[in-house]
Amino acid sequence: MFKHNILVAYRNFRRFSNSFLINLVGLSTGLTCAIFIFLWVDDELKMDKFYEKDDRLYRVMEHQQYAGEIMTTNSTPGILAETLKEEFTEVEYAATTTWVDPVTLSIDDHNVRAEGFHVGPDFFNIFSFELLQGSADKVLMDKTGIVISEELALKLFNTTEDVLGRQLEYQHEKTFQVTGIFKGTPKHSSIQFDYALSFEEYKDDNDWVLEWGNNGPRTYIVLSEGSNGKEFSLKIADFVKKYHEESHVTLFLKPYSDAYLYGRYENGKEVGGRIEYVRLFGAIAIFILIIACINFMNLSTAQASRRAKEVGIKKSVGAHQGELIFQYLSESLLISFISLLVALLLVWLILPQFNIITEKQIQLDLTNLRLTLSLIGITTVAGLLAGSYPALYLARFRPAKVLKGEVRGSVGELWARRGLVIFQFTLSVILIVAVIVIFKQIQFVQDKNMGYDNDNVIFFASEGRVEKNLETFLNEMEQIPGVLRACGIAHNLTGRQNNTSGLDWEGKNPDDLILFEHVRVSPGFLETLSMEIKEGRSFSDDFKADSSKIILNETAIKIMGFEEDPVGRTVKLWGEYDYEIVGVVKDFHFESLHDEVKPLFFRLRPNQTWNIMARIEGGQEKQTLDRLKDFYEEYNAGFSFEYRFLDEDFQKLYAAEQRVSVLSQYFAGFAIIISCLGLFGLAAFTAERRLKEIGIRKALGSTSWGIIYLMSSDFTKMVLISIILALPISYYLIDIWLQRFAFRIELELWFFILSGVIALIIAWLTVGSQAVKAASINPARCLKDE
Repeated sequence: MFKHNILVAYRNFRRFSNSFLINLVGLSTGLTCAIFIFLWVDDELKMDKFYEKDDRLYRVMEHQQYAGEIMTTNSTPGILAETLKEEFTEVEYAATTTWVDPVTLSIDDHNVRAEGFHVGPDFFNIFSFELLQGSADKVLMDKTGIVISEELALKLFNTTEDVLGRQLEYQHEKTFQVTGIFKGTPKHSSIQFDYALSFEEYKDDNDWVLEWGNNGPRTYIVLSEGSNGKEFSLKIADFVKKYHEESHVTLFLKPYSDAYLYGRYENGKEVGGRIEYVRLFGAIAIFILIIACINFMNLSTAQASRRAKEVGIKKSVGAHQGELIFQYLSESLLISFISLLVALLLVWLILPQFNIITEKQIQLDLTNLRLTLSLIGITTVAGLLAGSYPALYLARFRPAKVLKGEVRGSVGELWARRGLVIFQFTLSVILIVAVIVIFKQIQFVQDKNMGYDNDNVIFFASEGRVEKNLETFLNEMEQIPGVLRACGIAHNLTGRQNNTSGLDWEGKNPDDLILFEHVRVSPGFLETLSMEIKEGRSFSDDFKADSSKIILNETAIKIMGFEEDPVGRTVKLWGEYDYEIVGVVKDFHFESLHDEVKPLFFRLRPNQTWNIMARIEGGQEKQTLDRLKDFYEEYNAGFSFEYRFLDEDFQKLYAAEQRVSVLSQYFAGFAIIISCLGLFGLAAFTAERRLKEIGIRKALGSTSWGIIYLMSSDFTKMVLISIILALPISYYLIDIWLQRFAFRIELELWFFILSGVIALIIAWLTVGSQAVKAASINPARCLKDE
């Protein structure tokens, strides 16, 4: 029976080759999109899920209460981890980490750039990175110990044998002894690092981490077996207040493996994160598959008359309805699995480019049982969904009527097909609107005046001799042809990095806690970035007392109520230090456009900056950078010149949105192609069915344009209904997406009109080719059988 069904299916595929090819291309394109999205979603869902203690591993986070808002952060006091472990039996392991920084590690004259951080002694007990040499309990017990990756060991020592106990230099200043080697960080780890040092060593040079009122390091814990994360989260909520009575912090636990996908908070409430895009693309995959399945349904039911006699004969010789349904579902599944093979070939060919767009390392590994079963499941569902309605429709034909040629489509069936076409194009128009709006928003972000000029501005780390002789270095650097201005800054202007609520002024409500971004700079910073001074002046070497001066942004001045004559007023920092306001700088964006501009102040502290920023001459970038590299590596021997462009770093804040923009363009294109294939097939079949009608009309004097109008009008009406349905839905959905941005475009009418026009033109071009073909036919040829 099964063999017979396969043989019949093969004959029908050959007999109705055009329909077969349309269905094959549509389903294979839909499956290709679905597979790509499945691979990406699966990769996202795997992030940080591989740790052995995943079900007990938590990140300790803070809700910080300020005037009118709650800020959520993963920054915590540096001594929180060890104190939690000491005071609570529920905590099995606890570790503090700093942030990953690039540094230079050396063996004699051999220098290697690596990224790493300082971590607590329990780090390798909490995070199950495989240690090839050394014990998780001991590798970080010594302040002078360093744990390095296998790859870094090969770079430094050209071997991983007999490396334990060997010494290496850190930033050409300190010497550490290798106490462990780990295999490396898996690609599904959100923490990527090459080395780890003891947090105890960090404390020696950074005593600020010992104070409960200071935040910065991250805290991770593993709860003991049987402990409840939610209950413990409530238990430690006010823990910081025990040691710092003035604290406005509430602690809570976040399952570590959830943080990657659920990392966005608004006013203390979790509101999503990357999971929003996982859901979005999951929905797009389903929509595209539905569009492809609708093509199959429409073409199969529209062409039912071609197979009516087959059904009638089979029923007349005893075939049951169930057997016929099984046959047609078998055909549908066969097409689906042939489409799957084509889709897998396309995925294999396109996957390298897809990885570039998504910045991932996804592989199509069919030996992965989970992946293979998922693909079989998706294909089976698609095949059953596509074939179910045609199978039921064909199997219910009555033999007597069919064999007499009395098969006529009902009005209900006609409207069902039209409804499916309308649904297809409604989804396509929604995707077109999304592509246009996302593109315009990204363009708006890229073109918006940030309040400073970040073109041709580079920045690099202040380290080694540069850090110790900053003023001399900057002066010599500015003498290099092509370098227009340079300065030092303890910030990189791409997010909050150092803030305080310790600024007070006359008239401030003592109960109000207001968070200010705190930026330490050297003279010339505002000039280097071309920031506009609204009132007063910038910092200058000409004013020796500028170390006791302060510059604020417009938002800070408004919050303080100093709109009138702010220059000359005095503020107090941390209850001890008086600072005179010498300037007000116009608001600029130091975070992404997702956020409002926050209050900010600058202090002149050249010796506390960690970045160098320099503006270089446009059109001479390569020559200037080559000269800078030679100068830097001669001045700062042992350190490599590694720089980044400020505008490129700022654009990385929108990496997720830019990927969504690119991917949505591709997927919208595929959805439109699939919809048009279905429309093309229906138009071709309609033209074939109405061939004699067209011949009669032409014989009676109808013009070619009249025939084209006749053929196109019904499809035009369906697309117009799709547009009317899609526009309000797309407005609602895209407006929700735009709410993520504090600074966003206005939804203009032309976005929606253009989307509708694009859909209409595509439909006209698709149907028009068949309409023109039908209009140009010779009437005599159509009527010769009459």
